[in-house]
Amino acid sequence: MRLWKGRFSEDTADVVVNFTQSLDMDWDLAEADIEGSKAHVRVLASAGLITEEEKIDLLKGLDQVLSEIKIGTFKPLMELEDVHMNIEARLTDILGERGKKLHTGRSRNDQIATTLRIFLRRQLVGIGSKIRNLLESLLDSAERHIDFVVPGYTHLQRAQPISMGHYWMSHFWAFHRDFSRLMAALEALDECPLGSAALAGSTIPLNRHLSAELLKFSKPTENSIDSIASRDYLADFHHFASMFSIHCSRLAEDLIIYNTDEFGIVKLPDSFCTGSSIMPQKKNPDVLELIRGKAGQILAGYVDLLVVLKGLPLAYNRDLQEDKRSLMRSLRTLHGILDVLPQLISRIEIDLAAASRALEDGYILATDIAEFLVLKGVPFRSAHELVGQAVKWCLKEGKSFSALSIEEWQSLIPQFDENIFGCLNPKSSVERRKTYGGTAFSEVKRQVERGKTLLGEMEKNLATWGEKC
Repeated sequence: MRLWKGRFSEDTADVVVNFTQSLDMDWDLAEADIEGSKAHVRVLASAGLITEEEKIDLLKGLDQVLSEIKIGTFKPLMELEDVHMNIEARLTDILGERGKKLHTGRSRNDQIATTLRIFLRRQLVGIGSKIRNLLESLLDSAERHIDFVVPGYTHLQRAQPISMGHYWMSHFWAFHRDFSRLMAALEALDECPLGSAALAGSTIPLNRHLSAELLKFSKPTENSIDSIASRDYLADFHHFASMFSIHCSRLAEDLIIYNTDEFGIVKLPDSFCTGSSIMPQKKNPDVLELIRGKAGQILAGYVDLLVVLKGLPLAYNRDLQEDKRSLMRSLRTLHGILDVLPQLISRIEIDLAAASRALEDGYILATDIAEFLVLKGVPFRSAHELVGQAVKWCLKEGKSFSALSIEEWQSLIPQFDENIFGCLNPKSSVERRKTYGGTAFSEVKRQVERGKTLLGEMEKNLATWGEKC
């Protein structure tokens, strides 16, 4: 039986029931919804709208409903549309007329706005903990590979030698920014809409500050219309999720490329790869390819929400029911990625022999050679041209920088002396790049230590938010 049927003279058509129900996407909100309802019961009691005995019965009844949901004996009815009405109907079955008092002073509009925030807060704390694990795995890999010299790339062309630890830390900082976005998303949802009712507040004397306190929000929302209409906090979540998925996809793309025979720098663990159904020799990086592919689903969720919001008049419209579909899909995808990616990273090995072969011809040190000239007083553009001409000559003659004698160097660039050979060592090239944030081993060690400090700060932040869950 529908809880709003009094106005209507006909039962809802079955096709409408099927079309308008949201149980396929909001049943996961049941625990958060009951948490919000229990706070509402206490607020009703504090206002003298229900007796102490009624409060106790309602709280016990809600606990019973939650228990039935957890053990699976309570099966929701599609004709009751959503999680809220199913829970209320079951409570009324248990308590009779007393159960009907639960919805006093409340609309499904402020109810779902509150439930979503409670649910998402808990989800974000869990995701934040998993991002911390991901960052820890990157730090561990960076520390293991600080002294590993590999080619760095721009335009997918060998560019300059770098510490592999420096490469891992580049992803660490990107994901750390994502953690900051997650924290911002938590801050954005830290207001309680409960008590805003349908859109205009209530004539019933509800203490909205008490609602916020009971549900561990920092404060109640300021405007009842905005409380119902706003999904900014969901957009903030999707922004975080989108940027995080992009960073995951870029990391996955790198590792896919570096694992190929053509590059051969990275060795992926067999247990995180798959084979071919027809080619026995294949070892495919399917996990990384799926991470790259799933990023598109998360980006689509962001677009989905924004397109729904852009044309909506205030305050509530049924379109907003659909905000949960992309939310739930993105949350599942994020958890899946974060369950597999840290373990994969921790198992990756670096093929130093392959990396050394990529450095053998010495062309990757061209910038070092140009800077050697600059330190001798040659203008950089002139040095750039001289070294470029030397590269052209070597390519024509089939020679590498590393094979040239001092006489050959001086015939190409007269300013050179024996000290040039100090520039032709990839490891010394890495060590000399000591600018703040550069690839020098000492700088990578500094970044790693800074990262460890940040992990401690992240743990404290997550513990603070965890207390609200």
